[in-house]
Amino acid sequence: RTGERFCRAAEPAKKRRVSTAPSFLPPCLRSPPTQLSRQQLLGGVWLPMEVAGAEDAPCPRAPSETAAAAAAAAAPLRSSPSPLLGIKDKLCTCHILKTLALGQMLSLFICGTAVASQYLAEQYKVNTPMLQSFINYCLLLLVYTTMLAFRRGSDSLLQILKRKWWKYILLALVDVEANYTIVKAYQYTTLTSVQLLDCFGIPVLMALSWFILRARYRLIHFIAVAVCLLGVGTMVGADILAGRQNSEGSDVVVGDVLVLLGASLYAISNVSEEYIVKNLSRVEFLGMVGLFGTIISGLQLAIVEHADIAHIQWNWKIALLFVAFALCMFGLYSFMPVVIKVTSATSVNLGILTADLYSLFFGLFLFGYKFSGLYLLSFGVIMVGFILYCSTPTRMAEEATTSLPQPASIGFDNLGLKIEENHQEIPAATVQFTKEENVQVNTG
Repeated sequence: RTGERFCRAAEPAKKRRVSTAPSFLPPCLRSPPTQLSRQQLLGGVWLPMEVAGAEDAPCPRAPSETAAAAAAAAAPLRSSPSPLLGIKDKLCTCHILKTLALGQMLSLFICGTAVASQYLAEQYKVNTPMLQSFINYCLLLLVYTTMLAFRRGSDSLLQILKRKWWKYILLALVDVEANYTIVKAYQYTTLTSVQLLDCFGIPVLMALSWFILRARYRLIHFIAVAVCLLGVGTMVGADILAGRQNSEGSDVVVGDVLVLLGASLYAISNVSEEYIVKNLSRVEFLGMVGLFGTIISGLQLAIVEHADIAHIQWNWKIALLFVAFALCMFGLYSFMPVVIKVTSATSVNLGILTADLYSLFFGLFLFGYKFSGLYLLSFGVIMVGFILYCSTPTRMAEEATTSLPQPASIGFDNLGLKIEENHQEIPAATVQFTKEENVQVNTG
């Protein structure tokens, strides 16, 4: 019996020795489990899971958690950055500087077209805006429509014509008439009216972007637009003080209506361009506008300007001015989609408000304009407004049912934009301990 009692007394001890974890393990990993505070390693992340009391020593932390805790402890010790330094870092970024440079490059292209047109009108009495636009559309046709013709598959020229030919006809018609009505307005109204009313296209563009592109603006964007329009008003005031308003126009009402119509058509064209460039491709937009723009402007040229073309006294200087206009316009059409793709149509239109100022600066030497310090002030005000607008990106509304057709193809220019959409979100994991100490992993 003594031996039997000794064996029975030793049996629980034997079981305890078998079930007890080695002493070198942390207390939280030893068994049998007691009331303790556990930490379970799941998927490479230490997750705290409290079951009961906190008498036992906690498990060692992962290095990432230790570093995060150290950083959080050291955070209050750091001095808060200066507000001026934060504003400087927000305004002086690589994106804003690149956008600023690209916008001013577009302004210089527009300045080149304005100077060439004015030189033709004042020195050689040549007023053929449709002929000048026709040459530009022909260049787009030769370059970008030809590139479309060599494509294969769903992005080829024939496939695009089968699916969307009528849409691009309407877009080309809007673009051609926008160019024509603005130039035509100069014959009826004053330069002041054209410069002021042309800004009507910016609120129209913002409204169209709100409803069609689902862009959502912040307060800073409206303030920036107001600052830019204030700069335009300063420029117009400088024109009046410099005596550039020499005539009242033959029919001011007709001219003002043409300016408002042209500004609205430009807004429609730019919103359509932004949608196509960001969802399809730049080559498709330029190729189709070049194709149908050449046809429409050629027909309109034969109807309204055949007499003016017949009276041109051609020489090498006039031909050179036509070439300069066509090259500047071609550069504008080629690079504007690039700028719109990295920014937006609204920011581009704010950036090119300085084009009139560049034209005035060239006019000081070519046409004998009088200089005014208000020109520099207006330039600075417009640039401040443009930088403010670009400092805060617009946000997009949440996805909802929209009337816009979804693109059947992403286009060659935007293949890289679809990489992120292929990434699958890793489901989260939760761990629960039951009373029997079984681990249950639920993913969802």
